[in-house]
Amino acid sequence: MASSQTQERDAQEKGGSNYECDNVFRSLPKEEGWKIIDLYQYQQFWYPDRYLTGVISSQKHFQARDTDLFVITTPKAGTTWLKSLTFSIVNRSNYTPSTHPLLTKNSHALVPFLEIRLYANNQIPDLSTLQSPRIFGTHISCGSLPESIKDLNCRIVYLCRNTKDTFVSLWHFYNKCGGGSQNKIEIGDAFELYCKGVSAFGPFWEHVLGYWKLSLERPNNVLFLKYEDLIEDTSSQLKKLAEFLGYPFSSEEVEKGAVDEIIRLCSFESLSNLEVNKTGKLNPKIDITNNVFFRKAKVGDWENHLTQEMVERLDHITQEKLNGSGLEL
Repeated sequence: MASSQTQERDAQEKGGSNYECDNVFRSLPKEEGWKIIDLYQYQQFWYPDRYLTGVISSQKHFQARDTDLFVITTPKAGTTWLKSLTFSIVNRSNYTPSTHPLLTKNSHALVPFLEIRLYANNQIPDLSTLQSPRIFGTHISCGSLPESIKDLNCRIVYLCRNTKDTFVSLWHFYNKCGGGSQNKIEIGDAFELYCKGVSAFGPFWEHVLGYWKLSLERPNNVLFLKYEDLIEDTSSQLKKLAEFLGYPFSSEEVEKGAVDEIIRLCSFESLSNLEVNKTGKLNPKIDITNNVFFRKAKVGDWENHLTQEMVERLDHITQEKLNGSGLEL
């Protein structure tokens, strides 16, 4: 049990953090257009109010290790899938198919977000007792990552997705989370905000470019993947991911079907049909079930939602933003 002095110190630290965050919030540009969330612009990126405190707290308190692994994405770029694959690769010798944690826990519980879970509400978790390699997730932009992540030899896996599919998936996600019709946002209104860069953890293009450039500067520490490539050839991309993480598949493992086993376990069909992902909740205090993380997992669904004018506008913005970077989406 913590001593009264320790408890008092922790309370003072948290109280001070709350005061500092309140001051920060008051000074930041604010956007209310997404209805169910208020966004604040912090260090050139837009963060949901409920998670910005976690961003700031993680910047101040998170201490990385060289052995840490990070799964980083923009929202709705395949985060749930990549977390599942990464966790399964690293822990494949620890579990049998019938006892695998993914059967009873959502991947966001196994690979927790820094800002959304661990450091949310100004929490300062003790992560020192976790065994290496620790695996964390985040949507935080490259420039706003805790300094220790960039200073050490941590490995970052970044997954991006076609701009149009990312937008459509994000729009569906927030309308699912919104509950009643009064909290739903029309696709046209969401599109206007998205094109202006005003979306959770956006602007999308600057987020992607930040990690793209970092992957070119530090290829041994940052692996840049595309959702579409992962869908098209999951097997080779999985082997590439395992090699980068430091857990390559042996030829014997490949022959015995270890790669195919992980692909099956982490497939959309498998994960979305598990009870934990149908009715389970990551946060019992929030009335949102894990099924919001599963919709279609398809490439090209934007064709069913966007007008030709929307497509042309988004393609033009993407081409303009990525011009000269060497990256194509």
